[in-house]
Amino acid sequence: MATRPPEPDLSGRRILVCRPEPEASRLARRFRNVGAEVRVLPMIDRQPLPETPERRTLILSLDEFSHVIAVSPYAARLLLDAIDTWWPQIPVGIRWYGVGAGTAAVLAEHGLSPRRPLKGWTSEALLALPSLNHLEGEKVLLARGDTGRELIRETLEARGARVTALPLYRRLPAGHSPELLRATLNDFAPEAIVALSGETLNNLIALCANYGHNLYDRLLIVPADRVAEQARTAGFENPCIPGSLADNDIVATVAAQLAGRDGGSGKAK
Repeated sequence: MATRPPEPDLSGRRILVCRPEPEASRLARRFRNVGAEVRVLPMIDRQPLPETPERRTLILSLDEFSHVIAVSPYAARLLLDAIDTWWPQIPVGIRWYGVGAGTAAVLAEHGLSPRRPLKGWTSEALLALPSLNHLEGEKVLLARGDTGRELIRETLEARGARVTALPLYRRLPAGHSPELLRATLNDFAPEAIVALSGETLNNLIALCANYGHNLYDRLLIVPADRVAEQARTAGFENPCIPGSLADNDIVATVAAQLAGRDGGSGKAK
C-alpha cells in the first residue's frame, strides 16, 4: 500500500501570497496548516462583467460550437453560471477544455469531461492537444477575461478555427494602503512570494518601484518559464516554478526551496 509523503514543515516561515481572492485565502490556509506565517496581498482584483445582449446571444448559441475553452477556474465558474441561467441542461457534442488541472476540475464538477494538458498548465501546453491541431472551419468559444494573452486565439485561428472570445471578467490592479504595504513588506518581510501570473508579477514589480521595497532576493513562485524569465529580467534572483499549480505542490515547492537555501546555497534553484 502506497504511503503518503510526509507533510512539509514551514514552521515560522513567512510567506506572502499575491493571488486574487478567493484562491489567495485558500492557499494561505494550506500554508498555515504546515506552520507558516502568511500574509495575503492580492495584486489583482477581478470583477465579473455585466451581461450584455451580445453575451446572451453567444450563450444561447452554445450548441453551435464544437470546442469550448476556459482559460482559468474563475472563467470556468462564470461561464457555467451563465450557461445555467439560459440552458436547462448543457448541450451535448461539445469538446470542453481547461487550461490546467484546476480549470478542468471546475468543469468536471459540473458533470463535464474536459480535456486538459497531461503535462503543464499553460496555453502552450493546451495548444499541443491533438484535438486542437486540425480545426478547419470549426467554431471555438474562448471563455476568458477582457484582456490577456492572445496566443490561444491567434494559434487556433491560424489552424483554421473560427474563434469567438467571450470576455467574462475584467482584471484591475488591487489597491492597498501605504500602511498595509509597509506592514506587509517591511515589518512582515516575507521570505517567499507567490505570484502566479505575468500580470500579478508586473503589478508586484510596479509596487516595488513605486514604494521603494526591495523584494528581489526573495524566493518567487511563478507559473511558467515565460514568467520566470520576465522575473529575472526585472531583477528577481530566485524565481521558481512548482511541480503544478495545485496548492499542495506550491506549498511543497516553497518548503523544499527554503530548506535548500538553508542548506547553504543561499539561493533557490
